[in-house]
Amino acid sequence: MREVDEPKVDEAGPKRRLGALTAFSLVVASMVGTGVFSTTGVLVADLPSTPGILLCWLVGGLAALCGALAYAELGAAFASNGGEYHFLARLVHPAVGFLSAFVSLLVGFAAPLAAVALSFGHYLGAMGIAIDPRVSGGALIIGLSALNAWRVSAGASFQNVFTLGKVALIVAFVLLGLPRGDMNLLAAGKPLGEVVATSGFAAGLLQISFAYTGWNAAVYVAGEVKEPEKVLPKALLTGTLAVMILYVALNAVFLAAGPLSAVQGKVEVGHIAATSLFGDRGGRVLSAIIALGLVSTVGAMLVTGPRIYEAVGRDVPRLAFLAHRPEGGGPVWGVVIQAVLAIAMMLVAQFDVLLSYIGFTLSIFAALAVGCVFLVRRRGLALPYRMPGYPVTPVIFLLLMAWMIVSGVLVKPTAALAGGVTLVAGLLVYRFTRGNEVD
Repeated sequence: MREVDEPKVDEAGPKRRLGALTAFSLVVASMVGTGVFSTTGVLVADLPSTPGILLCWLVGGLAALCGALAYAELGAAFASNGGEYHFLARLVHPAVGFLSAFVSLLVGFAAPLAAVALSFGHYLGAMGIAIDPRVSGGALIIGLSALNAWRVSAGASFQNVFTLGKVALIVAFVLLGLPRGDMNLLAAGKPLGEVVATSGFAAGLLQISFAYTGWNAAVYVAGEVKEPEKVLPKALLTGTLAVMILYVALNAVFLAAGPLSAVQGKVEVGHIAATSLFGDRGGRVLSAIIALGLVSTVGAMLVTGPRIYEAVGRDVPRLAFLAHRPEGGGPVWGVVIQAVLAIAMMLVAQFDVLLSYIGFTLSIFAALAVGCVFLVRRRGLALPYRMPGYPVTPVIFLLLMAWMIVSGVLVKPTAALAGGVTLVAGLLVYRFTRGNEVD
């Protein structure tokens, strides 16, 4: 383990232009993407229980909330861009931090960005707009990349407007849809006692973790947040709690709209539920809401991801170009590289295998980052924010992550193998960028 100085707010980096609303918007927009509208149909095969599915969404939210509490403490203490990279490089080892950044580039941002952009194109098609999804998705990535590279303030304003609009429309759908659903269907399937302590429930948590990805988004831009010791904890906690409530309520609407068999194995769960509750027009309206939500999700990924690579560029001389910014703009090369990778994946890659291991691989580094809280506390460092419930809160998160990771190895061995290959590749890249340097 590495020795670190007293944590302090980093004033040497980019200017602090982002306020509480933008930090909150980044958390919400990063989380509410394709996952919540597609995961439930996949869950039914392994978890044939409506109460079990709803509990799975609730437990996944509680795990994210426990993680957010830990990240709030770390983010307020080490208020620089980079998230897990910054925590792990400073507190554990530069190689571990670099691996987390490498995984974020390939698994955490580029692949989901490509999938979200493609989904945006498909939902435009459901609305009757006949454009190749790859064309519309690529145009969305290019347009928002240019906006975020050009002006940080412009990207932040765009993010706030689209996120608030998305949340308002989803809340309206929940309020209008739940009274129309059949509440008896929420008790359908196997009872909770038969499904909770099973590998199917753990596998469900692993899949749901993809939908909750983004609960840590605000720490990636900690170096640009005003008063991070106050704003970051509030943004992480309120954003994660709001999304957890929204997810459980939204899935209650989906599951009350029809029998489990209607959505089993289906990706377009939201469209199926809306059509059942409101007819064909309702299905098209929800498709428009989802498309709007995906725009803000793409925007959030283009804001948060490049800040990780920027932090790497500030630490690794051979990658210093990643830290370049124009006056008032974002980390240009980080934005460009992430956009190019995402578009390339969107054009040529098969996403089903790749996306199946996103939750598995990212869970490893989230667990490592949360474990850093114990290192900080043990060293008695002065902290501007301390999470409530320590040490129970991080222990709950780590136990849930361990259960998910072990179950992932047993139930999804291909995902575990792919994750291992990714880590080896990251280590090779790390050695190349370091050359003959000794840590």
